Amino acid sequence: MKRARMQTPDGIVSGQYEDGVLTTDDGEYVERRDGSLTYPCSPSALYCVGRNFTETLDQMDYDRPDEPDFFIKPPAALTGPGQPVRYPDWTDELTYAGELVAVIDTRCHDVDVDEVSDIIRGYTVMNDIDALDQQGRTARKAFETSAPLGPWIETDLNPNDIEMETIINGETRQSATTAQMLFSPQEIVSFLSKRFTFRPGDAIAFGSPANPGTVTPGDTIEITYEGVGTLSNDVVEAHS
Repeated sequence: MKRARMQTPDGIVSGQYEDGVLTTDDGEYVERRDGSLTYPCSPSALYCVGRNFTETLDQMDYDRPDEPDFFIKPPAALTGPGQPVRYPDWTDELTYAGELVAVIDTRCHDVDVDEVSDIIRGYTVMNDIDALDQQGRTARKAFETSAPLGPWIETDLNPNDIEMETIINGETRQSATTAQMLFSPQEIVSFLSKRFTFRPGDAIAFGSPANPGTVTPGDTIEITYEGVGTLSNDVVEAHS
């Protein structure tokens, strides 16, 4: 089942999504007629894992981590499916990373690996936008529109061996499976839960395979995870 949120003139509504129709407790909302999809949860933080695919280690000449290597994006970085990614005027090297994301369903702390499925609402997709020429992860990754998220949450998914691809202007830039992760989604959620108390709606991104190339204004980025869906965003000039 797909769970989504829609921005309408009267505010955000949420419910079950199918074929362009969002069904809520108050009725049905038709996409484009009544509003547009927005990011499907409202996290207190986005917990992001890096260096989680072998080919990424090779590309960036990183050492293999002994435990998940993570950083945090703030909610201010969020933008929804179909919304623009603004190319900041303070960078000349903007790149992308197609990532699978778990959404937390209940407040929890110190969750065992075999109990992770019990606290997951479902899975969605994030584009980890990265200004590579900036110093430090926060400067590189924690700015407005650096976390496109969506298009919905798929509640029925086994995340352990699914295919993904990132296509930019019709060209495949990333292609991998989640079986190539160094740490599984369950291992990552359990690891982070020992350090943080998760809240409903919090998002945990599991890293990305190697991402050759950068993007420029005018590019369209489409990230697909099998069984979830496709997150699509256009890159625009910051002043647009």
